Amino acid sequence: MKIVSRNEELLRDALSRIPQPSSRSSLASCNKLIRFEDISAAACKIQCGVQKTPCMYSRLSKLYGMDIYLKKEFLQYTGSVKERGVLYLLTSLPQDQQRKGVIVASDSNFSMAVAYHASELHIPVFVIMSTSTSPARVKMCREYGAMVISYGTTAKDSQMHARRLAQENGYLYLEEEDSAVYLSGLGTMGLEVYEQVPKLDAVIFPAGGHCGLLAGSAAALKHLNPHISVIGVESENFPVLQQSLKAGHPAEDQACSNHHFYGDVSGLGFGINSLQLTGKLVDKVVAVREEDILISMLRLLEYERATVDAEGAIGLAALVAGKLPELKGKRVAVVICSGNLELHLLQQCIARALTLDNRVCRFSLVLSDCPGDMSKLLEILAREEARVLDIKQERTFVMSELFTVEV
Repeated sequence: MKIVSRNEELLRDALSRIPQPSSRSSLASCNKLIRFEDISAAACKIQCGVQKTPCMYSRLSKLYGMDIYLKKEFLQYTGSVKERGVLYLLTSLPQDQQRKGVIVASDSNFSMAVAYHASELHIPVFVIMSTSTSPARVKMCREYGAMVISYGTTAKDSQMHARRLAQENGYLYLEEEDSAVYLSGLGTMGLEVYEQVPKLDAVIFPAGGHCGLLAGSAAALKHLNPHISVIGVESENFPVLQQSLKAGHPAEDQACSNHHFYGDVSGLGFGINSLQLTGKLVDKVVAVREEDILISMLRLLEYERATVDAEGAIGLAALVAGKLPELKGKRVAVVICSGNLELHLLQQCIARALTLDNRVCRFSLVLSDCPGDMSKLLEILAREEARVLDIKQERTFVMSELFTVEV
């Protein structure tokens, strides 16, 4: 890949203060400074194993007053951008470790990507999931080719069991971290966006608990064009990245959510490498409300026919909420990085979003208890082109005058 411009001083400055990785990292020996050459090498190595997803002009552009291009990473085989980092990580393992196998312990997008790509590379892969994991996730992971073991009632129980199995059997225990190999793989998405959309002004990424995509892609984009604004978006309920940037270290005590709606948006999965890169290379980090995320999911479904989860919709949510007025009239790429929302949650989310967007409303009124008045009410609603979803009549507990009905 041709290097268009050089901005390595920025990367070196961002990484010069990074301490040695902590003992919690199972791949600490792989950690090193991330360079643009590492990201380019990753792009060459994984190009046959992951999709080069489209970055398409969106009809949402007119709605928000800017040229919006959606990078549709949810079209990857497992529905997540995490495949980029995972594939490069697995192909970088020594041959003897590939023969022994790997083990992960979660039901996250990272684990799904490990299950699929390890199976494709003929690497033995084991996934430990808690008994509270949804059957759909367990089934999907098995279909990808992993050996799935249910253990423990919490994620911590599963992780402890996975570590024990790894130690006893020689498996490599993998968790989502910020090793240079993993960040380089994720950073390949930044290269693609730069190639696909000329004259970019800004790129919006999901941030929050797992900001490896933000950090790795920022390294690529800022090297190619330091004038491109790189913006991260996280949830107001879990502002882990903003708190960590203020503190200067990962905020380990930040409360996290176990609710499947938030997925990888909540929790803490980044280390000092990602934090230092984000602090130096990312121009802005904003937080959005849950309501903005839900409306963003509705916009993507309605305008783009894209079914995404909270992590996939959170970048657009910053535009929905009006948090980035400086981008009006600019050319902006928004990363739609994940589409793994369970069906029962999708139904609830869309129903709530329609209400928040004032597309569905409920009202009541008291009428005289005769067919003529009900008919007049329905005629009025028909003239307003309103669709009646449900109608109920209450007679017994109406406290007004006799022979009336509450509708």
